[in-house]
Amino acid sequence: MTQLQTFLDIATEAALAAGGVLQGYLGKLEDAVTEKGRPGDLVTAADKASEAVVLEILHRHLPQHSILAEESGKIGNQDNEFLWAIDPLDGTTNYAHQYPFFAVSIGLLINGVPQVGVIYDPLHNELFRAAAGLGATRNRRPIQVSETSELGKSLLVTGFAYDRRETSDNNYAEFCHLTHLTQGVRRSGSASIDLAYVACGRVDGYWERGLSPWDIAAGIILLQEAGGKVTAYDGSPLQINSGRLLATNGYIHEILSHELTQVPPLSSWK
Repeated sequence: MTQLQTFLDIATEAALAAGGVLQGYLGKLEDAVTEKGRPGDLVTAADKASEAVVLEILHRHLPQHSILAEESGKIGNQDNEFLWAIDPLDGTTNYAHQYPFFAVSIGLLINGVPQVGVIYDPLHNELFRAAAGLGATRNRRPIQVSETSELGKSLLVTGFAYDRRETSDNNYAEFCHLTHLTQGVRRSGSASIDLAYVACGRVDGYWERGLSPWDIAAGIILLQEAGGKVTAYDGSPLQINSGRLLATNGYIHEILSHELTQVPPLSSWK
């Protein structure tokens, strides 16, 4: 526990420093926005500067640990017992448009399992933290998932992958299907914020495809420590490299998983 607390404090230091960088760049990017190869998959000077700050802090405190970062890729032995999964700016498209949903996400995998997570939303000054066995907090106060137990009374959140234009496996049908069955489905554009919002009870469930480990590592442990449940779509154990995730307050998990398997093809929607 002492070791996890140390890792949590280091991740917090890095997230807060990176959040300060994002605040400094916001609204000042001008032409410093490019695409990584797929339409809509943006990278900015802010992404790179934020990641540089996180890497410097982790290297200084934990030089023996390995890293998987969105912009820098793989650093060190990826089979290391300790692997940090970093998204320095989760919600880059939002950020580039000054749409107020983006965050820094820093998660630690120990032997492949998320054990420490920090998500920092600098615009709203919300700091979400968790470590295995230490609970989950928002701005240092304990959080927990909602108690909504009926799908019809739930509010969900989801997202759409960058390859949605090229593949029929694009989440559109799932979005339509579940919009009909719930009180609504939102799309924030930031997977880490989506997971944080399930963890603190603002929404009741979240599913998405096309995700990378840096998108969800921090949010997984945050949600689990807040009392929620995270699995594959079909309810089986989550494989963090699968790109697919179902996360809920636990109460609606089984029914939401069932409905995801019952979605009619998009071509059948009138």
